[in-house]
Amino acid sequence: MLVGNFLFWIVIIVVAVLIFRAFTQRPGPHNSGQPGWGTPPPPGSPGPGAEQILGERYARGEIDEDEYQRRLATLRGKPPGPTQS
Repeated sequence: MLVGNFLFWIVIIVVAVLIFRAFTQRPGPHNSGQPGWGTPPPPGSPGPGAEQILGERYARGEIDEDEYQRRLATLRGKPPGPTQS
């Protein structure tokens, strides 16, 4: 009877931990320890910078190189000009 009681509470604790983790972790196989989707960042922590977001859009192919360079120059306060290599 003591063993049955012990196993019952172990199962309850394991289920509670799994439910907690399911609601607090980002979905998908690539959990990097970041807050889940739709979770606001903790107070005082900076969000991703504009240049980082722009770089991610370029990497995903949403914008081409000319658009990337033009927007990057705008973010840095430089007049857009010919692309320098």
